[in-house]
Amino acid sequence: MLTKAGQAAARIARVSPWTNVYGLARTLVALGTLGTLIFSHTSSLFRPAQGVSTYPNCQGVARFSLYCVVPDGRLEIARFVSIGVLLVVASGWRPRFTALPHWWVTVSLMASAVIPDGGDQISSVITLLLLPVALLDGRGWHWGAPVDVADRPVRSLIAWTTFFVIRLQVAGLYLQASVAKLSHAEWADGTGLWYWLTDPFFGMPTWAKPWLTPILMNPVGVTAMTWGPLAIEFSLALGMIARRPVRPYLLAAGIAFHISIGVLMGLGSFMFAMLGCLVLHLRPVDTPIRMPAWLGAVVRQSARATAPARRARLAASPR
Repeated sequence: MLTKAGQAAARIARVSPWTNVYGLARTLVALGTLGTLIFSHTSSLFRPAQGVSTYPNCQGVARFSLYCVVPDGRLEIARFVSIGVLLVVASGWRPRFTALPHWWVTVSLMASAVIPDGGDQISSVITLLLLPVALLDGRGWHWGAPVDVADRPVRSLIAWTTFFVIRLQVAGLYLQASVAKLSHAEWADGTGLWYWLTDPFFGMPTWAKPWLTPILMNPVGVTAMTWGPLAIEFSLALGMIARRPVRPYLLAAGIAFHISIGVLMGLGSFMFAMLGCLVLHLRPVDTPIRMPAWLGAVVRQSARATAPARRARLAASPR
């Protein structure tokens, strides 16, 4: 058994995990947090709330948050620093050097904001789990060509193990999201989405009311709209064991599902975070995504510019 396991591990280690697939996921997650920070002033993110008299939160591990290490009254500086870091991460430049700052920015917002949302929490977890992959990625851009792993099987296996853990985490997230809703009578009886979409804060935008209100007022329509997300979430959880030919259909359903949430409920950061999770969960990491011609040209030009320095480092390293 151990021999077969070793042979399987050797086969996996020969396939490069460093493709633009995980790069796209990093960009999507960064865009979610970036949107929150660009369109939200610090007076909205850090303010008194019921039971919370001091802000930002700097208790426990949160004292290492970016918003707690800046001088008092300088939260806007921390916000602009975070925006700068996220712009670099989203561009795909130097994943090895931007991995830790990306995680620090996301976990700082999640830990110190008075009311973080699900997207902030998910982003902080995913950027933490991606650290082993990104820190071992020596490419100039995470959009670049796959890394040759012929001489680095251990690093490759570490990255593949990390992706497995991430997929397990995402599958558990969707399983919990689908099953937990059934414990509430409104979701079990098929009326739950009516309450969400008619809520004055999370409800649907004005332009959507003429289209969705008749459906929500119809018993069959509201039941389908309520149970549909449960079925999608449970199916996405099963993506952990789904065969590769099935995963593109699950991915398409998940993308449509989260875009709908983002558009109808205004949860943009949550949408981008979950789209990044879906890419890592259902899009084969070992099959690069075909990039637009202009982006491919930029990446290739950057790779040619950094190639001499990379060869010099390899020549100087001990054999």
